[in-house]
Amino acid sequence: MAGLSGREREGCEKILHLLSKADLLSLSDTVTNKMIVVENVTEAAEAILSFTKNGEELLRRKKVHRDVIFKYLAKEGVKLPPSSEKHQLVRRTLQLWSNGEALAEDRSNHSRQTPLPSTAQEFADVKNDTTFDFLALGQQFCIWFFQLLNSQNPSLGQQPQDWGPQHFWPDVKLRLIARAGSEQMEEFVGAELVSRRLLALTKEELLLLSPNLDSHGLNVLASPHGLVLVAVAGTIHRDAACLGIFEQIFGLIRSPLDNNSWKIRSLNLKIRGQDALGGMQTTAPALSYNTSELHSLCTL
Repeated sequence: MAGLSGREREGCEKILHLLSKADLLSLSDTVTNKMIVVENVTEAAEAILSFTKNGEELLRRKKVHRDVIFKYLAKEGVKLPPSSEKHQLVRRTLQLWSNGEALAEDRSNHSRQTPLPSTAQEFADVKNDTTFDFLALGQQFCIWFFQLLNSQNPSLGQQPQDWGPQHFWPDVKLRLIARAGSEQMEEFVGAELVSRRLLALTKEELLLLSPNLDSHGLNVLASPHGLVLVAVAGTIHRDAACLGIFEQIFGLIRSPLDNNSWKIRSLNLKIRGQDALGGMQTTAPALSYNTSELHSLCTL
């Protein structure tokens, strides 16, 4: 048995730490064929690593769920579409382990293909003409916003990015509807209150919001008055568990007092927990709003 390489072992250890105790102990029994009795998670992880031939073998185990690999890659800085299938995540993980420079190349290639804004002001160079691709603006905005918000989650172990009221209009409005059994609605007005409530989702409630940026999960509308609506669906995670789905609608308007940058004027966030989904598919959720509903939700 060849055994794990140093880089594979390091990565597999991190993945095993994301498993629940029950899954870890069950996986240990499977890998060792119950030949080794373990008494705690540390012994279970060591047994799994010792009896695993290579990284691919571990990644393809049933107990190593897709969401676990997705979270591992996110922690390593590898950004993939939330709709990625497990086999795609396995392949990307093996690429990361086989080449120490893979992550740097991935980041470099991504930045060359779709330059990501690091602050709201970097959206100010958007051309104000009829040929501008507003869908591309919506995609870039969502990548920027959710990376910024998710970076506040301490479970990722990342350096928090520059979150705060500066990204919102002073009179911004947030409507938050959460449905997990019963439905609850909260409303907030003002950049400081809205900023704090959204921050609590990731920093205190330890949620991760993963947007679906394909054609079914994203829609962008532009009004003749300068308002741009960005609507996106996605999944909500905590650690390795998928808790449900969300739909979020942003109303964006340029701020002439801040280098003509885009700022958030309104937000509608609807969250549905697994209990409220009734068995619906959650890997790549689609928007449920139609165009007329979007216009009615976010108006000047």
